[in-house]
Amino acid sequence: MLNKLIANMLPYMPKKLIWVFSKRYIAGETIEEGMLASKLLNQQNIEVTSDLLGEFISSLEEAEANKNMYLEIIDKFTSENIKGNFSLKPTMFGLLIDKEACYRYIHEVITLAAEKSSFVRIDMEDSQCVDLEMELFKRLQPEFPKNVGLVLQAYLRRTLGDIENLQSIHTSEAPLNFRLCKGIYIEPEKIAYKKYNEVREHFLEDLKFLFKNKMYAGIATHDSYLVEQSMILVEKYQVPKNMYEFQMLYGVTPELRQSIIDKGHRMRVYVPFGKQWFNYSTRRLKENPKIAQHIIKALVIRG
Repeated sequence: MLNKLIANMLPYMPKKLIWVFSKRYIAGETIEEGMLASKLLNQQNIEVTSDLLGEFISSLEEAEANKNMYLEIIDKFTSENIKGNFSLKPTMFGLLIDKEACYRYIHEVITLAAEKSSFVRIDMEDSQCVDLEMELFKRLQPEFPKNVGLVLQAYLRRTLGDIENLQSIHTSEAPLNFRLCKGIYIEPEKIAYKKYNEVREHFLEDLKFLFKNKMYAGIATHDSYLVEQSMILVEKYQVPKNMYEFQMLYGVTPELRQSIIDKGHRMRVYVPFGKQWFNYSTRRLKENPKIAQHIIKALVIRG
């Protein structure tokens, strides 16, 4: 209850206070800060996926501005030979305002990424967006089979069925590329598994399906149990190193991350940056009030 109270109060506190916590998990406000964090990770044999913060916009003018920012990000990151790719949230491009405009903007972003021999991951957002984002992926993937991927959320009851339905566009020449995560949005029990072990179970069930059907898997978790079980599945299904990777958030569980690298597995870190860091941070606090403990610790230790 105390964690939840703190998490609910923090959005109303000064931004400088929130930044004490947030700067560990966000690379900064500018493209240059995102590039610097990414280069430092590359030096540690870690690839990145760069993400401009922001979502659920209210106008197509904002969507076009976000599109132009992504074009600049892709141009700058690739010109600096940063080892990584890019993630984006369709609601930043007007998904809930005008889905055709959203498609055009994202198509332009992926077109540039493809020209630069890079890759764009479409993030999965809350349940109101899932069908729209699945549709968006199905429109883009045949044109850009090696340059676009999608996020899957294991806690949604529909996810395994969604993967099965996407098999119709899967080919051995250009395997479907997914990031599999547990899922962070608060959803009703009728559409999402709620029990901790139940979510773990379905995460591994989905991962088995990806491996058995030779789809690329980005294993996105900070759960040491799921990391261990995923490694067992990699061995069981003899998954080639070019068909999977582990993924983690910037600043989270660095010791576990290093242990995965030390065992010879590919690692990618999600690097968020941008001026919308405050909304991102406070939303994550509401979704996971336990983080409040770390904020209090940070305030005490760092003053």
